[in-house]
Amino acid sequence: MLERISRRERFDLIMAWLAISVAFSLIFPRANLSQYLTSLSLSMLTVGVGFVLHELAHKFTAMHYGYWAEFRKDNIMLLVAVVLAALVGVVFAAPGATMIYGAGITREQNGKISAAGPLTNLLLCIPFALVLLLSGWLAPIGAGWNLLSLIGVVGLQVNAMIAAFNMLPVSVLDGRKVLAWNPAVFVVLIVAAFGILIATFYPIVL
Repeated sequence: MLERISRRERFDLIMAWLAISVAFSLIFPRANLSQYLTSLSLSMLTVGVGFVLHELAHKFTAMHYGYWAEFRKDNIMLLVAVVLAALVGVVFAAPGATMIYGAGITREQNGKISAAGPLTNLLLCIPFALVLLLSGWLAPIGAGWNLLSLIGVVGLQVNAMIAAFNMLPVSVLDGRKVLAWNPAVFVVLIVAAFGILIATFYPIVL
């Protein structure tokens, strides 16, 4: 699988992963270097992994249909993400896009390629939900439950957020192409994404 990821694409993915992780780490509360490094590690595990797997899902689904696809970072947008996070505490993450090369792509293929990214983020919510449940079981004995709880909640929120944002049926986002292919699939994915995202803000629901 790794041989299908070019050297340039690996570099672009790593740079985008680091930049997004730094941007999100800057909006977490931090009082010292140790807390910041914890926030950065948390961001790399939750935001970074969610972003990388989202883009790779697009790539390998496109390649399944016989097209070549590679992620390309957008340096300006990466800089904007970090600067906005540092100055105003807001993250606008549009680090780049997976470019698909080849002619004759059908509406169905384009819809499935687009759906693969948000679907991957929704599937990633499952292990983070399990981590959150595990933290609840460990809480009575105080075995690192607080960190596990934070990983679970942030992982759920971030992946649901990535899925929900990308499923908006506007501009070049995935939702527009999924809707054009299959409205039923679009409804299922966008309802699931926003449903999980809203639920993360109400722990009793989880």
